[in-house]
Order: sequence, then structure tokens, then C-alpha cells
Amino acid sequence: MVDTDPAPPPTDALPGAHAPAAVRRLHGWLGTVLAAVLATATAALLGRAWDTCDVGVSNAANSGFLLWLFIPGMWTVLLLAWVAVGALLGRHPVPHALALAVALLAVTWCALSLFWEGPATPACPGGVPGWWPGFVPVPGF
Repeated sequence: MVDTDPAPPPTDALPGAHAPAAVRRLHGWLGTVLAAVLATATAALLGRAWDTCDVGVSNAANSGFLLWLFIPGMWTVLLLAWVAVGALLGRHPVPHALALAVALLAVTWCALSLFWEGPATPACPGGVPGWWPGFVPVPGF
């Protein structure tokens, strides 16, 4: 018996089709890992700045806050930014990639600015650690 029905086109070739499940899964894992890495790197930068400038109650209290509250909160906000940009620009690869980079860096900079301790301390006369590069603006609003 001969099958006369033509084979349907692949779902990713249809103009209105969504991305295949494997691509969506990979994109989700990439967003999860990248958000975790950015949150951890931001917490490490804040912790180092707080330690250098002798800010906060103690290093144990600062690291407890960063580990148990800041990193999970930052990870959640970054992941929500990842999902929002993907939902808005998912079909346009170049604007999607540029918008992701801008959104994730903006969220990271805002988090740094929110928690950056600007007052001058004896260890940091200008409120900026000595190791902070001069060509990078100091976080703050």
C-alpha cells in the first residue's frame, strides 16, 4: 500500500511555529546558569568592596546577607529579565541578544548601585575601594 499523503513540513519551518522544545530548554538552562553566575559575581564584588571599606556589622553578617538574601533575589530578578526579553524579542536573534546583554548588565549595575556603600570610611576616603579601576564609573544613583 502506498501512502499518498505528503509529509508535513517540520514545525520549525512554519512561519508561526514556536521554537522546538530542545532549543527552548537550552535557552532556559543558559538563562538559569548565566543569571546564577552574574548574581554570584555581583555578590562577590559587593562583598569585596564592603570588606575593603570596612562597611557593615562584620564580614560574617555581610556574607550571610549576600549568600542567603542577595544572591537568590538577584538570581530571580535576572531570570525574570531574561524571560521578559525573550518573550518580547524571541523571534529576532540580533535584537534579542543585544537586549539581553543590555537588560542583564543594567539589572546588575542597578543592584550594585542600590547596595554600594558610598560614605567615606577611613579605609576608603572617597567611598571607593583603592582597587576600583578609575576608568569605570562608581556605582550609585
